[in-house]
Amino acid sequence: MQAVRSTIPVAAAASAIVTLTGPSKCNDDHIPSLDIGWSHHGPVASFDAKSIRRGYQVYKEVCASCHSLERIAFRNLSEYGAWSEAEVKAMAADEDVVDGPDDQGEMFDRPGKASDMFPSPYANEEAARAANSGAYPPDLTLMVKARHAGVNYIFNLMTGYCDPPAGKEMLPGLHYNPYFSGSAIGMPPPLMDGAVTYPDGTEATVSQMAKDVSCFLAWAAEPEHDDRKKMGMKIICALGFAAAITGYMKRVRWAPLKTRKIEYVN
Repeated sequence: MQAVRSTIPVAAAASAIVTLTGPSKCNDDHIPSLDIGWSHHGPVASFDAKSIRRGYQVYKEVCASCHSLERIAFRNLSEYGAWSEAEVKAMAADEDVVDGPDDQGEMFDRPGKASDMFPSPYANEEAARAANSGAYPPDLTLMVKARHAGVNYIFNLMTGYCDPPAGKEMLPGLHYNPYFSGSAIGMPPPLMDGAVTYPDGTEATVSQMAKDVSCFLAWAAEPEHDDRKKMGMKIICALGFAAAITGYMKRVRWAPLKTRKIEYVN
């Protein structure tokens, strides 16, 4: 009887948790993003450099026409190591960057340099809204950090377009995506099979391109990801070594001093 009574508070607490958390998910206006199981998730896992290269290609050829990466410079690509310095300089030189003023006080265009930030597709927010029926394409630099599900949200959003269910009416210019808040998004499906041609021969399916660009945006949101984990492991090893030395000193050197007996003889 005592055991039964002791389990009653536990059962009541569990029932309260289910009652409080259940309706919150039912009230969401979108489907929670599914966990894909990324290779860079884990205490010692690093980004897939090949996937990041492919993801940059998808961003450049598909996403860059509307979305910017204002907080990433071309030199960040070579600092990561997936691109050589010569490749980065060539990619930057292909872009026209507005600079100035010159001696006449006029702005001018020049070839990009590795130190330049990625150019924005629009001059300002008003121009972006005018070109997209009033919708403002957000900057993607920190998009993985800005969404609760992170990189899983990006992947599910890219692959989640489908026909609306019966009775769901979509306004003109909106598209149904159950992973987007409200399920109505102004961005049309950005990916289709074969939209890009990967130099390494990887088949460019929708899921493959969504995976690669999601990985690239995860790196863009945290370029120091691999270095941070490397440094973390070094610190853990150093702390473990320090703990071992401390234990040795406590056991072998300090313990005899604490346990010794001092007698005073008159």
